[in-house]
Parts: sequence; structure tokens; C-alpha cells
Amino acid sequence: MEETTPTVSLISCMHFVRRGVAKTVPEKIELTEKELEKIIKQTADDLRIAEAGEDESDDEGEASAAPRDPPADPNDEFNFEKYDEEDNINPVGIGTVATLPNLGDLSEGVQIRTEGPDSDEEDDIIKPNDNLLLVGHVESDASVLEVYIYNKEEDSFYVHHDIILPWFPLCIEWLSHDPTDPNPGNLCALGGMDPVIQVWDLDIENCLEPAFKLGKKPNKKKKTKRVGHKDAVLDLSWNRNFTHVLASGSADNTVLLWDLDQGTPHTKIDCFQDKVQSLAFHPLEAQTLVSGSCDGFARVSDCRAADAHRAWSLAPEIERVVWNSQNPFCFAMSNNQGKVAYVDCRNDEPLWTIDAHEKEVTGLILSDRVPGLMVTVSTDEKLKTWDISGACPQQVSERACRVGQALCAALCPDAAYCVAVGGDNKQNYIELVDLTISEQFDSRFSSRPLITPPSAPTEDAMET
Repeated sequence: MEETTPTVSLISCMHFVRRGVAKTVPEKIELTEKELEKIIKQTADDLRIAEAGEDESDDEGEASAAPRDPPADPNDEFNFEKYDEEDNINPVGIGTVATLPNLGDLSEGVQIRTEGPDSDEEDDIIKPNDNLLLVGHVESDASVLEVYIYNKEEDSFYVHHDIILPWFPLCIEWLSHDPTDPNPGNLCALGGMDPVIQVWDLDIENCLEPAFKLGKKPNKKKKTKRVGHKDAVLDLSWNRNFTHVLASGSADNTVLLWDLDQGTPHTKIDCFQDKVQSLAFHPLEAQTLVSGSCDGFARVSDCRAADAHRAWSLAPEIERVVWNSQNPFCFAMSNNQGKVAYVDCRNDEPLWTIDAHEKEVTGLILSDRVPGLMVTVSTDEKLKTWDISGACPQQVSERACRVGQALCAALCPDAAYCVAVGGDNKQNYIELVDLTISEQFDSRFSSRPLITPPSAPTEDAMET
């Protein structure tokens, strides 16, 4: 039987995970044929319901969480002001929105296997020097979260396991905060064309459903109100300093700050005039969030007061925003016309703006380890590196992307010169790029001492 070329095969989003956080041998769920058939049927039913548009009510239900003690400052819902003084920010328990998988509802044929004949297979074992690369892969009508293994020392790169998704994925964020476990986990939040965010446990293979969900669609028949977004979720950012907080940006023109312990949003930022395409929490300041919108503005918000923000323009539409951890006053932003601007939050105008590409800049990276390194990728099918250590940025290298139109990029946290790029080339939709292959790059950056990025507080440290 001849293999047919898929009509579409592209990488819509990706995210690298640092070494040492994944289980050496992930747990496995094994299904009987009957259980597998049941799941496929249920998934098909869910998709039919989604396509038919079950939402019949548009009532807001964002205040449906269990009652909580009021914050000391009414304008500081998450108490960002004193986040490092709290005794316990990780109570066990999830509200009605965050639904955990219930294996007891399944047939007796379902088992979780943590050891057995396949547990010692070489490819199943995740080594201490392995990085995970989380990839949203869309092929024809199928959407899949693929978990790749990348080992720089062994020069290996392969799919370890994958998860079938019910909708087109648009953004991925890794997080360690598990509301059901005081110990750090290995979780992945996914946003897509559906307004409900899914959070998956990456240490379980063949998982039947997400560890929990954030959001709920309204339904008049069931008398349930909406919780969360009204439209697609375009980007996610986990707060590494205040670890039970996750931010989501949406096509409904809002940013929501989710309390992962409660499973509900408790702060809405709605100062945007169009879709929110990109957002990032500050690496050091727990209360500071930068958001990029299709209204042409990047806004830096103080999450202690949702209406407190400053804005910088890069019209017509902001594609990506990213903080510079080497200079915490600064961030970069890109737009859909190939421009990149660099902002010092103490100034009213960007420090500089460049024409980086001919088309939209879909990948924007400021290295936290290589001094002065910026990487950009674009749908013009090019990857470029820049030196931004001086007053004016200088292009260092350029290469054609083998993935076609580049749609996303991620820098490996443990291999400072390795960049993954995803695109829409049906034969070659993902590639790993060693930036030092370029002589210009090697001569400019390789002699610079690598920076050891400061570690964010662990949950244990924050509770003491």
C-alpha cells in the first residue's frame, strides 16, 4: 500500500524542557481493544458536539470558585506583594473546573504499568542528560502533542511518546506545579482553538485524558455557566516565581490569571482592543507580565492592579514578546511585518526598531545564557542571529530554514547554541539547528562566557 502525502503537516508550537525533571521511566497506561474502541467513539462524539456548537449560553461564570479569604489588598488578588512570605501556597485540592482523570470509571482492562518487559527498553528510558521537546504537530485532520527526546551528547532526537489532541494546538507551556501533589511535577499546559485549556502529565504515557482542565463552556440545558475564555487560547505563561499562577492570552481580547490550586481564573486583564497573541511573566518580578496584542501594542501590566499598565506600539500586529533575563528592565517584541523592537521599560519609546525579516517574525528568542544573543525566525523561511549587546543590533548570521515557513522556535535550555524550529514543510517540518555551524556566529559568540541563569525559587523554598 502506497503512503500518501498528508495534505497538511506542520508544527504550530513547541517548548523545550530542561534536563532532570522527567521520570526515568514514565508510567504507562495499557488499554484493551474494547477500551480503546470506547475512547475513540467518545472522542468522535466530543468532536461532533464541539463542531455543532453546544455553547448555548454566554453567561460569565468566572466567580464560581469556592470562597476564599479576601486578599489584604483588594487590588492584589494573588497577593503578589508578599508572595515570598506566604507559609503555604500549595493546598491540595482542585475546584469544579479542574477535572482529574477518573480511572475508576473505565473498564477493568485499563492498567497503569510502571515496570515490565518494556520498561528497560533503551528508547523508553529518559536519561539525566536528556531534554524533552514538546511539539504541537498537525497532520491533515489529526492534532498530536509529541514528546521528543533530545540528547546533545549522543546526537539523538526522536519521539518518545505522543498524545492525541481534540483540537488544533496553538501554544504550549511547561509547569511543575501539580495541585494534587506537594512535590514538583512534570506537566504541560496546552491552548488551542478551544477556549478550555488542557494540562497533561508528561510522566504518564498513553494517558486517557488531561490531568485537569482550566475553563468550562456554557450550556443552557445543563445550566452551566462559562468559566474562562470565550475564544481560542493563543498563548500561555507560567509564573516561575509564584508557581500556582498561569496566564493565558486569548482571541477574546483578554488575559486571564488562573489560580491552579482552585482551577479558576481570579484576575482578568481586558485593556486590549484585539486578540492577545503572546505573553510572558517577568523572570524575576512575580507581579509583572508583558502581553502582545493584534491591536499593535505590547503592554507591561502590574498584576496587583489589573488596569495598571504601560504600552509600546509596533503596529499593525504584535506577534511575539519576550523578556531579556540579562537585562530585566528590557523586553523585545516582533510584528507581522518583519519588524523587531527592543524596549527599556523606563523609556517611553523603544531603544531601537529593525526590519529583521520580510514577513511576520513568528519566533523571537533572547538567550538567557549567551550574552547579547537574539534569534529570529519568520515565515520568509529564514533564521537569523543578532548581537544586541551594543547600542545598535547587528545581524550575525542567516540561514534558510529547511522546514519551509517557520512557525515557531525554541532554544534548548541546556545546549546554549541549539535551536529547534518548526514549520509547514510536509516532508521536513522540524529541525534542530546548531548555530555554531555558521563561522560568523562562531567567531562572534563562542568566545563569550556562558551565563548561569538564576534559578527561580522552588515551591519548597517558598513555603518555608
